[in-house]
Amino acid sequence: MKFTADRSQFSEACQNTARAVSSKSTLPALEGLLISAANGKLKISGYDLEMGIVTELPADVGAEGEIVLNARLLCDILRSLPEENVFFECDSKWMTVIRSGHAEFSIMGIDAAEFPALPSIESAEGVDDLLIESEKLAGMIRQTVFAVSQTDIKPVLTGILFECSGGSLQMVALDGYRLAMRKESILSDISVKFIVPGKTISEIAKLLSSTEEQTQMIIGSRHITFRIGSYYVVSRLLEGSFIDYNSAIPKESTAEVLVSARAFMNCIERISPIITDRLKSPVRCLFNERSVMASCATTIGRANDEISCNGSEGLNLEMGFNNKYLLDALKACDDEEVKIQLSSALSPMKIVPVEGDSFLLLVLPVRLKAEN
Repeated sequence: MKFTADRSQFSEACQNTARAVSSKSTLPALEGLLISAANGKLKISGYDLEMGIVTELPADVGAEGEIVLNARLLCDILRSLPEENVFFECDSKWMTVIRSGHAEFSIMGIDAAEFPALPSIESAEGVDDLLIESEKLAGMIRQTVFAVSQTDIKPVLTGILFECSGGSLQMVALDGYRLAMRKESILSDISVKFIVPGKTISEIAKLLSSTEEQTQMIIGSRHITFRIGSYYVVSRLLEGSFIDYNSAIPKESTAEVLVSARAFMNCIERISPIITDRLKSPVRCLFNERSVMASCATTIGRANDEISCNGSEGLNLEMGFNNKYLLDALKACDDEEVKIQLSSALSPMKIVPVEGDSFLLLVLPVRLKAEN
């Protein structure tokens, strides 16, 4: 195999596909990238048996072939090369020479036959296909991925539920402490539900930030493929039934508060420095008609702040929250002003838009101890 490619393009492609590479594996090929050269193109693939990322870029191919190279080593070499063109040559014993300017590296590769085949679902029966604007999908991910569970006690909660029906796409994530729901209209009338792992969603978001195109989702029974610009990401779907999240959403509220999401977020951030991983303490939020008063206390000291709001008449309710969970929800609000719906000190706080139903965020409160 022999080719010459643009170093910047090659390096960027390797950095992005390397996100799907196993950091540690008993199979060395899974710690590498599959580099294939043919028909004037390079195809670069990373795969950890759960998620794969593949892309192509133009190259001057002198001899076709393919090889697996350690992803970390290859990415480090490409970043360090001095010139924009990189020459790449591999012999029959997998010894690979990489040159750029006066810099030259000789590294041992792995037979491409040892690299596992990525699943292909495009030609399978019962496959659904939908398109969504990449910018819209990026916003939906940002407003839900923070609520994905970080533990695998309930594996389905380590992913995001996608629900398509009636020309709309709804994404739902919850971890037992907070819930995030985001809805957008799409140009499709298919009805399908599936759960995408949180790791896959996080990598999708990084690729979406570099494209203004539409994203295509090809949905199979066990796998899904996202086509984003020159990249495609294939991932397994999580099996099992998602939790009945509707039962966790309060149907009615006894009070409402209109407040600036950014002002509330800044308020909580200002008093949070005295809370640490070792010194945990809930943030106390006292909601009334004209203000939200926030305070917290640890052995380091005490902090309090106050912001204005427009609350229901006669409102006087104190609730406790984990500061991180509350901040995550407030940061996910794109609207300048949001509506906070409250029921009781121990009922979930619901954050919704002032108008419409494009998003819904729930944060469970914590029980407060009486202050001395």
